Amino acid sequence: MQGTLSPIGILGKTDAVIGRIEVFILSWGVILMAANTIANVLGRYVFQQSIYFSEELNEFLMVIITFMGLGYATRKGIHIRMSAIYDILPRKVRKALMIVIAATTSVMMAMLAWYAFEYVQKVASRGRITPSLQIPLYLTYVWVVIGLALTSVQYLLTAIRNLNFAEEDIYVSYNEIDSYEDPETAAAVSRHNADNEEETR
Repeated sequence: MQGTLSPIGILGKTDAVIGRIEVFILSWGVILMAANTIANVLGRYVFQQSIYFSEELNEFLMVIITFMGLGYATRKGIHIRMSAIYDILPRKVRKALMIVIAATTSVMMAMLAWYAFEYVQKVASRGRITPSLQIPLYLTYVWVVIGLALTSVQYLLTAIRNLNFAEEDIYVSYNEIDSYEDPETAAAVSRHNADNEEETR
């Protein structure tokens, strides 16, 4: 399960700001994709005229959602982990291993962000544009750079948060504690128990 603690200090504020940006972009990305898809379906079957840029816009939004979602999943500590060996280790060893894993992943994400940035520069220098929307092609790929960079920052924050060995908790992100309880299930159980208490009164 995973618990959540409120952000503290400058790192906590940085994490909170990044989180708000991610949620804003992801929310509007999903809304725009849904609206675009619905509008295209209505246009095709009601007005017999598809939106000519609909498919291209959805591809653009998919890139945004995928790579911004990568950072968001890391921030929430909901990324997939292989933890069979990790789980049987002593707490301090697990904490140290989490620091190594998070720091190493942060460096790898930063490297990928840099390579992606170099690729975006090459695409931008060629002046290519998308066929339907007629916008610079590099604007599609720049979200890959942003997403990877934000993911790198999130893993770095995770490593820093675990440096305090006097603290019992192990963090899988800056705020999320390493545990086995699904937060959504825990919230549902909590609501159910609260409802039962009200009914018995």
